Amino acid sequence: MKLIFDIMSLKDFIKSINLRDTGLFWKDYEARDENNYKKSEGDINLIADFTEYSPLHNGHFHCMKTAVSKVPNSIFVAIVPGLFERSGRGLPYILSRDVRAEIAVSVGADIVVEGPPMGIMGSGQYSLCLARMFQVLSTDFIPRGYKPFDGFDNILDRITMGHGIAPKPYKIVDMDTGEILLEDKLEEDNYVIVSFSKSLKKIGFDFKDKFIFVKRIEGVSGSLIRESIVNNSLEDVKSMMPPETISILKREINKNRAPLHNLRLDEKIIDNVNNLSFKELSNLNFFNDELANKFIEFRKNNSFKSIDDVLNILPYGFSTNFNARVLSILENPIEKEVISEYIKHYPSVIRILDYKNEDVLDLFKRKINNENISLF
Repeated sequence: MKLIFDIMSLKDFIKSINLRDTGLFWKDYEARDENNYKKSEGDINLIADFTEYSPLHNGHFHCMKTAVSKVPNSIFVAIVPGLFERSGRGLPYILSRDVRAEIAVSVGADIVVEGPPMGIMGSGQYSLCLARMFQVLSTDFIPRGYKPFDGFDNILDRITMGHGIAPKPYKIVDMDTGEILLEDKLEEDNYVIVSFSKSLKKIGFDFKDKFIFVKRIEGVSGSLIRESIVNNSLEDVKSMMPPETISILKREINKNRAPLHNLRLDEKIIDNVNNLSFKELSNLNFFNDELANKFIEFRKNNSFKSIDDVLNILPYGFSTNFNARVLSILENPIEKEVISEYIKHYPSVIRILDYKNEDVLDLFKRKINNENISLF
């Protein structure tokens, strides 16, 4: 379902994406009781990696190559989110997911499937969706990049043993033994690993000996890459990304389809905060009565005219990620009960964003033995 257009502004482009994805979300939601997942029939190993690829850089490429080198008789499946094009931090992606999938295949991925709509979910919610996807894909191996530090090897060893590890405020706990493994918080990449093990444990997925932990490489800066994309100076960071990423990035910029990461549907957000009722606001995912009431109180004497007006009434001290998620939810106002039901039956469809060739696609279909597969 790739968008067809001639010349349009970036704003029009993201509007068209949002309109398409809204339709896809509700179609998936309505199909949630039609799951036909069966036991895997394929004998090939399936490596599944969840990565946002915004954009795909040498760190992602290194993780992919390392995993494939360790499991040569395999197909590599990248899980790339997702509907509404918002990250787990609630921030817009640089490129649309079909382009991010194209880059992944161009550097070696065999199949790219669509991940969950992370931007309208909390971290625990989308982690649970990802765990369900890995289960449905009959995943044999899971590569994850990590940043080493003293004591983290013990945590990784526990995960290799199949233990769930729960991240709690300033302590990391082994769910199987109850032991406190670390009295501190984790950096983002390392936090994702332990949080994911918790979700896999929660759904009963046996991940013993499935993880392939890959030490993060040096010399890659996401912030410098994003800055170079905004300034159209990709040559400054060409050592940080595969040439395929740079080539496709240049193409998308020239066709006025990138960068997208600083763009939001401002008018839609403003319209929603000015017109949704108290009940409609309080029923949104991530919202509660207190937050909804802040919007209603502001509207008694004013109307929202800008995104800054919206951000200024959010509770002081909340994280930037929380604020970004609120904006993403206001772009796509879906009730929390709908989101909960959506997660419970996720994935209702395995949507393939891109694939290497027809032979690989046939291997993938036999491996996962699933009737609910669609091509994007």
